[in-house]
Amino acid sequence: MNLDHDNCYRALASRDARFDGRFFIAVKTTGIYCRPICPARTPKSENVVFMPSAAAAQESGFRPCLRCRPEAAPDSGAWRGVSNSGVSHTVTRALALIEAGELDSADLASLCNKLGVGERQLRRLFAEHVGAAPNAVAQTRRVLLAKQLIHETRLPLTEVAFAAGFGSIRRFNEVFQQMFARPPSALRHGSAPDCSAGPQGEVSLLLRYRPPYDWPAMLGFLAARAIPGMETVQADTYTRSISLNGVQGSVAISHAAQSKALRVVVRFPNLAALPAIIARLRRMFDLAADPAVIQAQLSAACPLMAALTAARPGLRVPGNWDGFELAMRAVLGQQITVGAAIKLAGNMVRQYGEPLLDITANQLGLSYTFPSPERIAAADLSTLGMPRTRAATLSGVASALLTTPQLLDAGASLDESLAKLLALAGIGDWTAQYIAIRQQREPDAFPAGDVGLMQAIARLEGSRPSAKQLSERALAWRPWRAYAAQHLWQSLTSEAAVETPLGMDAA
Repeated sequence: MNLDHDNCYRALASRDARFDGRFFIAVKTTGIYCRPICPARTPKSENVVFMPSAAAAQESGFRPCLRCRPEAAPDSGAWRGVSNSGVSHTVTRALALIEAGELDSADLASLCNKLGVGERQLRRLFAEHVGAAPNAVAQTRRVLLAKQLIHETRLPLTEVAFAAGFGSIRRFNEVFQQMFARPPSALRHGSAPDCSAGPQGEVSLLLRYRPPYDWPAMLGFLAARAIPGMETVQADTYTRSISLNGVQGSVAISHAAQSKALRVVVRFPNLAALPAIIARLRRMFDLAADPAVIQAQLSAACPLMAALTAARPGLRVPGNWDGFELAMRAVLGQQITVGAAIKLAGNMVRQYGEPLLDITANQLGLSYTFPSPERIAAADLSTLGMPRTRAATLSGVASALLTTPQLLDAGASLDESLAKLLALAGIGDWTAQYIAIRQQREPDAFPAGDVGLMQAIARLEGSRPSAKQLSERALAWRPWRAYAAQHLWQSLTSEAAVETPLGMDAA
C-alpha cells in the first residue's frame, strides 16, 4: 500500500481530522507511532514514515502514542485504518475473522482453511494491503483493545488481559513491558475512565466511527424492526439480548456524538468473548464505513444520488447481530410488510427462544434470546401462522446451517455469496441479496426486485421502474449499490416503509 509522503505530511501538519485512521505516523526519532491529529509537536518530515495501519507500525517496532491513543482512532478494528476500498476480498474476510478473535484461539493454518487460501498467499496479500502479517494484526488488535479497556474501564487488569484475547497474564505483561517499557498498571495510573464502571460482568466502552453518523436513521431502522421480548428502543438507546455459544447476555448501544462514537454497554459473564461481541457490533452498526468516499462516488453517479447523499451524509447500512437470525428475518419478510414480519418473528421468539435468565435485562423488557438453528430445524413452524412453503424454507435454512456452519459467511466474491444462498430451496434473489447486504456486509449487493426501491424511485422522480430497469440503472452506483439502496429506502417515510412489502421472492 503506497502512501504519498508529501500529501500525508501536509495532513499531519494541519492535523486534518479527515485523515484520522486512514494512516499512522511513525516517528523514527522517538520510536512512537501516532494519529494525524496527535497534539504533540509536529516532527520534521525527514523523521517520519507513514504507515497504512497500526499493525504495520507495530510490526516495524514502533509503539503506540500515549497522548493521541491510536486505539481511539475511527475505524478502530483490528487493522486500524485499512479501508475496504481496493482491498482484496480475502483480506477483508480475514481481517473480520481476526477482529472477532480467530487467531486468539487458533493458528494461521486454521484461518487459511476458513478462507480457502494457502498461508503463503495470505501473507502476500496482507503484506500488499495491510503492511503487516496476519499474526501481527492479531497482536495489534489485542494490544489496542487492552489499552482501550485500561483507559475506559475499571476492569481488573487480569480481566482486561483475557477480555482482549491474551492467553495468559504473563504474556499480557510481557507484551506491554516490551511495547511501552512499563507494566500495564502504569498506563492506568492517574487516568480517569472515559466510560463508567459497572457491576461484575458489565463493560462500558466507546466504539469510534468516521463522522458523520446518521444515528436517528439507524435507531429508526432498529425501532421499526425490534422483536418484542428480544429488542427494545427507548429514547436514544437500542438494547437487545445476545447469545454466544450458549452463554446469554445483553448489549445496549447509544450515541456519544461528542466522542464521535457509539457507547456500548455489554453485560456478559464471559469477558473472553468481548472481542467477538465488539466485532459483531461494529459490523451491525457499520462502523468501518467511510462516508466521504461513499458519498463522493454515489453523488458523482447521478443527480438523484447526489441529492440523497447530501440530505443524509452519514447514513449507514444496518447489519444484524447474528447470521441465522438475519436469514430467518429475511425469509419471514418475503412478500409481507415489516410489521407483519416482526409479528411472526415475535411469535417465533416466544415459542422457540430461550428464556433470558438475567433479572436486570428482564427489567429492561428483554425476556428471550433468538431461537437456535437446532430448535427451528426440529420445530413445526406452520403453527406460527404462515404459509407451509415459507415454514419449510425456514426449517430448510436452519438444517442447512447445521450441516454447513459457514453457509452464511461471505464468499470469495458477491457472486459466490449469492450462489450459496440461491442454492437453498425457497431462497430467491431478493432474499439472497438482503442477506448479502445485512449479514455478509457486501457493499455492492442490490435487490433490484425490491418493491420499496421501486416505490422510492417513483416518489422521487414520478415514474416507477421495472426490476430490470432498476438493475441497469444501479450499475452506475457500483461498488456501493447497498448504500444506494439504503438511501432509497430511507427516502420513504417510516409509515410508508412499514406498509411496503419487503421483497418479491415467492411466499
